[in-house]
Amino acid sequence: MINPLLAATDLPDYAAIRPEHVVPAVEQAIADHLRAMDGCAARIGDPTMLAAKDAADAELARVWGLVGHLIMVANTPELRAAHAQAQPLVDAHYSAVGQNEALYKALAAIDADALTSGEQRALRLAMKEFELSGVALSGEAREDFARNRIEQGRLSTEFSDAVMDATEAWSLLIEDEAQLAGISAADRAGMAAAAKAAGKEGWLVTLHAPSVMAVLPHAEERQLRRQVYEAYSTRASDQGPDAGRFDNGPRMAELLERRGRAALALGFSDPVAVSLSTKMARDADEVEAFLTGLGQAARPRAQADLADLAGFAASELGIDDLQAWDISFVSEKLRLARHALDANEIRRYLPLPRVLDALFALVQDLFGVEIRAGGDVPVWHPDVRYFTLHRAGVDQPVAALYADFYAREGKRGGAWMDVCRVRQQGAQGPVTPVAYLITNFAAPVGNVPATISHADMVTLFHEMGHCLHHLLGEVDLPSIGGISGVEWDAVELPSQFLENFAWEKATLKAASAHEESGEPLPDELIERMLGAKQFLGAMALVRQVEFSLFDLAIHRHAGGDNAPDPMSVINAVRERFAVVPYPAWNRFPHSFSHIFSGGYAAGYYSYLWAERLSADAYAAFEEAPAMRHELGEKFRSEVLARGGTRDALVNFVAFRGREPENEALLESWGVAA
Repeated sequence: MINPLLAATDLPDYAAIRPEHVVPAVEQAIADHLRAMDGCAARIGDPTMLAAKDAADAELARVWGLVGHLIMVANTPELRAAHAQAQPLVDAHYSAVGQNEALYKALAAIDADALTSGEQRALRLAMKEFELSGVALSGEAREDFARNRIEQGRLSTEFSDAVMDATEAWSLLIEDEAQLAGISAADRAGMAAAAKAAGKEGWLVTLHAPSVMAVLPHAEERQLRRQVYEAYSTRASDQGPDAGRFDNGPRMAELLERRGRAALALGFSDPVAVSLSTKMARDADEVEAFLTGLGQAARPRAQADLADLAGFAASELGIDDLQAWDISFVSEKLRLARHALDANEIRRYLPLPRVLDALFALVQDLFGVEIRAGGDVPVWHPDVRYFTLHRAGVDQPVAALYADFYAREGKRGGAWMDVCRVRQQGAQGPVTPVAYLITNFAAPVGNVPATISHADMVTLFHEMGHCLHHLLGEVDLPSIGGISGVEWDAVELPSQFLENFAWEKATLKAASAHEESGEPLPDELIERMLGAKQFLGAMALVRQVEFSLFDLAIHRHAGGDNAPDPMSVINAVRERFAVVPYPAWNRFPHSFSHIFSGGYAAGYYSYLWAERLSADAYAAFEEAPAMRHELGEKFRSEVLARGGTRDALVNFVAFRGREPENEALLESWGVAA
């Protein structure tokens, strides 16, 4: 029987994949890849070898990517054990390939003049990847570098597992519904369903995103807000209700030490220098100046906003000592008072099916691509939906999309996009791309469609932007197609760009239908939403600056005998820019998965860096609304379709006609330039 992870089916058979398939499939995929790399190394200077290497790389990435995807969306102890057994094999293999001198020299011998401009960039990126993998090292230094890479992979996985375990471990059973005052009926129904699923009577509050976001902004019961905030902000740490049980502190310390040692081995000063060697930003000083400038511009306004919150809390809510667990709640109350906006009421207008229809209509309007419900295909959970993408009037799909919308046990929190299949020219003809779109919205209860908040709607548009970057690419070389080969500090451009359309009046009208009346959002409510768009924006901006500067600082000083303590570093950053009164037991770094188990290590600034690009790109639509369709097509052809064939700055200038500017970014946060 063919291992389902290796089967040459059009789409993966998720239902057939078992934990026992993982290690044999990975071992076979590695063996096949090794043979392919040996074959490529023998083709010294052959220009066609680049495509052969790309195809082999894509196949190994497909197999291992399936395992990684299931770990994120359908985690079980058995699958986790199999993944942990296979990961060192994969890491060791990638280290060995990255240090394969024969393969490196075979690539170096290729005459760049025999390649297209896109292929030339692919070759440069491949050569850079070898150099960052330690191909120039030898002897014990090479072996130590390889072992270090394997250990970093293990630690990153353990970090992510600890956050998930800590999230799953905590819950609070509410037996008196009066304690849930302020929380919407839909959220209370979800909590009741969670309690029933756990075999309990009452309402179960958890640390999954829908539950946390139901309590912190809306629960009238202050003690409940504190309990949830404390449990959430101390996950996987030495503090809080599960203190020490899943503590990521030692993992962070070892990861930072290992990243620093790897950077020094490659001849870089620190992990930030390694990270920026493949990004748009030139060096750490430029990034720090960018972030510091934003923080300095926003902090006075943020301090004024916090004082406003504290005054309102004292005079209207009887809270004389505003604390971190009150911020979201008081913010919602002030938003309601100043702008007559009730987030729960807006949510009643946003059934997920309607929002999806509006999003798909927008994609068709901007980029000329129709998204249709797909057929019956294998999925990893009954809630998963499958869609196909089509050019206007063409039945043959150009791409496909899996969507997994709802939070559940065994699924990592947050929202993300990932690659299922890359576009390429296969042995049997063109292979179309496939993506995953993952969110953690509150699931529907009974036969009533799920409703989402407007913040959820913005998140959905964001992740669809990432998906479109992959799905609408027109490059057949996987290493520079879709999101691949795009500088990490520019990869958020399409996602953040698409967020802007979730605020347009026409989109909001199309996305809304009240759960009782079926009426769309009224004009006056939309106007109030737009009027409140930048509400407390400066506080949100300094929060992003805080995250980014913490990541930058912790990695600039990583490694060596004086590796900094994460809490000391974040407290120093907060002293400069934060305005929220964090409690001493807050342990945000211990669950900061983006930089300790994701792809944003020494690169979290990329969100704000790319947001500068996206805000400036969207400004073009505001400046020339009559040219909406032409601009949409230009963005598709110059940014989405190009993938990594050109530098991201070249793509941006080709669309915008000039280099990016900061004004639109600051204005989007409600901060004067």
